[in-house]
Amino acid sequence: MIAKNASKVVAALAATLTLTTLLGCAHPQGSPTQGNFVDIGLIAFNDFHGNLEPPHIAIPIRSQQGVERVPAGGAAYLASAIAQLKARHPHHAVITAGDMVSASPLVSALFLDEPTIEAVNHMQIDFSAVGNHEFDRGWQELLRLQQGGCEKFTVREPCQISKPFEGAKFRFLAANTVREDGQPLLPATGIKRFTQGDATVAVGFIGMTLKATPTMVSPAGVKGLRFEDEAATANALVPQLRAQGADVIVVAIHEGGYTDAKVLEQECSGINGDIVPILERLDPSVDVVVSGHTHQAYVCDYARINPARPFLLTSAGQYGALLTEVSLRVDTATRKLVRKSAHNHIVQGEAFTGSQGLVPLNVAVPAYPADPFVQQLVARYKAAAEPLAQRPVGRASAPLLRVRNEALESALGNLVADAQLAATRAPQKGGAQLSFMNPGGLRADLVPDAQGQLRYGQLFSVQPFGNNIMVRTYTGAQIRAVLEQQFAGGTSTPQSPRVLSVSEGFGYRYDLSQPAGSRISQMTLHGKPLEDTAVVRVAISSFLASGGDGFTVFMEGRDTTGGDLDLDVLEAYVLAHSPIVPPLTNRIQRAP
Repeated sequence: MIAKNASKVVAALAATLTLTTLLGCAHPQGSPTQGNFVDIGLIAFNDFHGNLEPPHIAIPIRSQQGVERVPAGGAAYLASAIAQLKARHPHHAVITAGDMVSASPLVSALFLDEPTIEAVNHMQIDFSAVGNHEFDRGWQELLRLQQGGCEKFTVREPCQISKPFEGAKFRFLAANTVREDGQPLLPATGIKRFTQGDATVAVGFIGMTLKATPTMVSPAGVKGLRFEDEAATANALVPQLRAQGADVIVVAIHEGGYTDAKVLEQECSGINGDIVPILERLDPSVDVVVSGHTHQAYVCDYARINPARPFLLTSAGQYGALLTEVSLRVDTATRKLVRKSAHNHIVQGEAFTGSQGLVPLNVAVPAYPADPFVQQLVARYKAAAEPLAQRPVGRASAPLLRVRNEALESALGNLVADAQLAATRAPQKGGAQLSFMNPGGLRADLVPDAQGQLRYGQLFSVQPFGNNIMVRTYTGAQIRAVLEQQFAGGTSTPQSPRVLSVSEGFGYRYDLSQPAGSRISQMTLHGKPLEDTAVVRVAISSFLASGGDGFTVFMEGRDTTGGDLDLDVLEAYVLAHSPIVPPLTNRIQRAP
C-alpha cells in the first residue's frame, strides 16, 4: 500500500498532459495494408484500483484562457475510449501495468473486485501485469480472479452477484513472482501476432510487479513466494521472446517515476524515482516500458536521458482517468521497429461537482459516450451495494483529509489511530495504550455532505482492506525502532518517508539530519517520557502486525490479543463521537 503526494500528482499531470501529449515523431498514419510496414497500436492504462464509477478527478490542461480542468474517468467511458483507439488501430493490443484491483471503492471492493474483472473482460484487454495490490487479499485470491470460481479466501463472500464468477478472460503476467519450488505463480510473458498480407509481426510482452511487493502487503498474502529483481528478470526473458519470434519487446512493470516536465514539453525532464535504476540496467533492445505504481502520467523518450537505452516510457496516471496510445511501425523486411510514438488521452465522460465546485465537460477535449454493457454492469453492482453504502453512520463538523502537514501528519490518520485505540483500550479488548496507523491504508478522504452526514460507503472507501485490529506488547526501545523504520525500512527513505499516524496522548520528534538509528527523540506518552525499558500495549492492524510496509519490528510483539475489523472500529468511533471534529495535527514534531 502506498500513499501519494497529491501535489506531485497534480504537478505531474499538468506537466505532461495536453489534448495530445506528443513524443518525438508524429503519430504514424500509415495504412495497415501498406506493403513494407505493419502499424501496431498499444493501448495501456495502470492503477485502475476498481474505479468503476467516475472517480471525480479533474485533469488540468492549458488553454488560451489559462489552466482548465477536465472531468475524467469511469469504467463505461474507459471502455468506449479503448474501443475508439482499437478502431484507429486495426492491429492492436491492450495492456495494463498493475493495480487493476484492490484499494477499490465499495462498488467493486464489496464484491472482491469481481465487477472490475467483468468490466475489463468486456474491454477485451490482452495482458495485465500484476501490481502489489493484486496481492492484498493473498495470492490464492489472485489466482481465483484469474481462473474464476467461488472458493473463499477472504472475510468477504465471493460470487455474491455472479454465480459462478467466470474469472479474467485476459492473462495476468507475473514474471518476477516465483513460488518456493521455483515454479512461476502466473505466466511471465505473452505474445500477440499481427498478420498483414504475407507478413506476420509479433509483439512480446513481459509483465511484472515491483520487487518490493512483500514490503507493501501483508506477509501472509505472499507467503511461499519470492519477488525477483525486475531488470534481471526482464533481461533473461528478452532472448526467450526473441527465440519465439518476437519482433518488438514491451515491458509492463508496476513500478514508476516522477517528472517535472512542463506542459507542451516533449521530454521527460527531471525524471526520477525507482523506475530509473531499473531502466539503467534494462536490456537496451526493449522497445517500450509501460509503467505504473506512482499514479503519475508521463510520456518519456528515455533516449534523451540515456541514448544507450532508447526506451519509450509511459504511464497513464490513475483510476482510468487517462489512457495511453502507443503507435509502433515495424519494417516487414528487416523486422525492426522503425518508428514509435505515444500520447495520453484524457478519458472525459461526465461533469461532476467536487470540493472546488463544478467541473463541466470541456469542449476542447473529446468526450466519450458510456459503453452500455459496462454502464449496466456498474449499475447492477451499485444497486446491490447502495443500501449498505448509503446507511448513515454519524456526522462530522468538517472534512477529515489525508493532506499531511510539514511533519507528514494528517487529521484523517490521527482519527483512525484514535478509533483503534478507543476500540482496544478496555482490558478485555487488549488494554491498548497507544495506536499506529499506516498512511497507505487510508484510501480516500472523509468528507461529510452539506448536512454534515457521513455514510458507510465513505468509511469503506477510507479503509477498504478488511484488516483486523490487534494489540501487542512492545518495549519503548521497540517503538523507537519502529519509528526509525519510517525513514529506513522497506521502501521508506529520508527522501520518501512513510510516517505513521499516532493516537492522541503520544508524541515524538524526528530529525532527518541525524544518522539512521538516531532520528527519533522526545517520545512521550500522556505527558511523560517514554523510556526504552517501558512496556506498552499497542493497537495496530493485522497488516502492520505482520510487518507490512516494511515495519518489521512490529512482528516482534508478544501477548497478542485479536480484535475487530478496522472498518467496524472506525464506524463505532464515528457513531460514538458524532459529530466528529477533525483532530489537531500536532502530535509529531519535525526538526527544521
